[in-house]
Amino acid sequence: MDAQECRHDDSGDEEPASQSDRSEIQGTLKTLVSKLDDLSTCNDLIAKHGAALQRSLSELEGLRVPVEGGEKIKAVNERATLFRITSNAMINACRDFLDLAETHSRRWQRALQYEREQRTHLEETIEQLAKQHNSLERAWREAPTLAANTPSAPTTNKEGSERPLKEEASDEDEDTEYFDAMEDSPAFITVTATENTQHRRSQSNLSGASGGQTNEWNQDDHVSPSCNDLSGKEMQPRRQRRTHIPDKPNYSLNLWSIMKNCIGKELSKIPMPVNFNEPLSMLQRLSEDLEYHELLDKAARCDSSLEQMCLVAAFSVSSYSTTVHRTAKPFNPLLGETYELDRLEEFGYRSLCEQVSHHPPAAAHHVISQRGWTLWQEITIASKFRGKYLSIMPLGAIHLQFHSSGNHYVWRKVTSTVHNIIVGKLWIDQSGDIEIVNHRTKETCQLKFSPYSYFSREVPRKVTGVVADSGGQAHYILSGTWDDKIESAKIVQSSRGGTGSEGKQKTVYQTLSPKLLWKKYPLPENAENMYYFSALALSLNESEDGVGLTDSRLRPDQRLMEAGRWDEANSEKQRLEEKQRAVRRRREAEASDALDEGREYEGYQPLWFHQRRNSVTGETNYVYKGGYWETKERQDWSMCPEIF
Repeated sequence: MDAQECRHDDSGDEEPASQSDRSEIQGTLKTLVSKLDDLSTCNDLIAKHGAALQRSLSELEGLRVPVEGGEKIKAVNERATLFRITSNAMINACRDFLDLAETHSRRWQRALQYEREQRTHLEETIEQLAKQHNSLERAWREAPTLAANTPSAPTTNKEGSERPLKEEASDEDEDTEYFDAMEDSPAFITVTATENTQHRRSQSNLSGASGGQTNEWNQDDHVSPSCNDLSGKEMQPRRQRRTHIPDKPNYSLNLWSIMKNCIGKELSKIPMPVNFNEPLSMLQRLSEDLEYHELLDKAARCDSSLEQMCLVAAFSVSSYSTTVHRTAKPFNPLLGETYELDRLEEFGYRSLCEQVSHHPPAAAHHVISQRGWTLWQEITIASKFRGKYLSIMPLGAIHLQFHSSGNHYVWRKVTSTVHNIIVGKLWIDQSGDIEIVNHRTKETCQLKFSPYSYFSREVPRKVTGVVADSGGQAHYILSGTWDDKIESAKIVQSSRGGTGSEGKQKTVYQTLSPKLLWKKYPLPENAENMYYFSALALSLNESEDGVGLTDSRLRPDQRLMEAGRWDEANSEKQRLEEKQRAVRRRREAEASDALDEGREYEGYQPLWFHQRRNSVTGETNYVYKGGYWETKERQDWSMCPEIF
């Protein structure tokens, strides 16, 4: 049955077999079915005659009259003869079946091999077509930008006498873009407005545009002049950060040796080797969210909260761009471990992370920028292993507040999925929805991360979004991919369209040309041998003077792994984990003694964060209580626990 289904699924793309081969296969199948029917019939006859013979023998044993005995014996002989004939017929039928199966076994093997080769060829062809389709679609999306920047490309004048070059390359309307339907909002279509249309719509309350067709975000028709104000952004001379780390060793991982060492141990005491890690901690990975901090610097200068929302949305997507090749897990921070990222002189911000809980693992993060914004979050990681893949669900809200306007944005992260956990090459996907809310103005942005589908015609890693005001009226459409770029298009007109294939009525949005909000930085040279680290990630574990005694840069197992000394790193990692367990057992014993004595016991308290109830979300989470940077100035770390 499975073979028939596979043959049916692939029949649309495979070469059909010749008519003679098909007839021969059908004839063989009919013959085999016939022989099986013969065997079944013989089996029924054997069962029937065997039962009759058994009854006759039973009756023979109970006879006393010689005359009757002779008749019964004759009947027994007749039944035995029939049984023998039937048995011979069954044996002959079995022999015929065996001979036929042996005769056609090689033909079946060749046919099966041909089916496998064709299926493999089909899969390779589909994969190649998917890659070519992806490349063509990316080239098509970049074509308008290239055409606009080419001096010889025709441009549209005020009368619309010339059409853009990109419209001549296709029979279809190249200005129309289609977006996936949001789960919690109607499906929509966007149509890029021509210049004539923009002039006709100039009186619309949604327009407010001059009709410019350039592809830069900082145009007057799309963003307030204050967004382009560079006051206070003069760059200080940058400190030279490192640009490379030792190449990743090519160590083979012996799973059996790991399993053998785990026999009889508690699950919590099983040491996971550093082979599964990258030489960064989870606190450092959390700090990587700031790689595109300039988006927030730009957003802080915006007068329009809707334009600011677009940049905040682009920032929320940019934090996933470093994960596309990063399949290794970061080190789990020890309780009380911290990480500082001081870029005050270079970029105007300071960042501090602390591991505030171990069970469940939770990290608190606080960033303050001299360029007008503050970001804080508390993230708890929940994961579920589902056989072939691992789902990683960050729990907790991210808060962002701009100093001048008081705009307070809140959003949460989407689910990350690591595929091919057991067999195959690991790869990561991001999927789900993000709702960004400005709690001061009640404006929202709905972002949808489309899950990857092998047979989907959509661009992989696609992200779409709608920015709406407090009344639910859409003003901007966002589109792009979480591993490359995000663009924004301002809506100048909206109307209710026809009913889609799923029975939902679609909204048609007429927009200006899309403007680039964010573009991913290229990876450094030789990144594939350096854990696919970005330029920022390469500098995160660089040694610095004056950091706290609990800083991740001072963690010995992580430092040994970065140097390529993995065996020593494994030993050191096991020592640190056992030390942490001993401290936890001591705290548990102290808590038990306090309970027995009837006194109150204060459990572990983080050094730089404390729990407070958030007035916006109503949630209780860890927020920065101050003191770290002042302590660094004094270089007085006497209050820090000895965790390494």
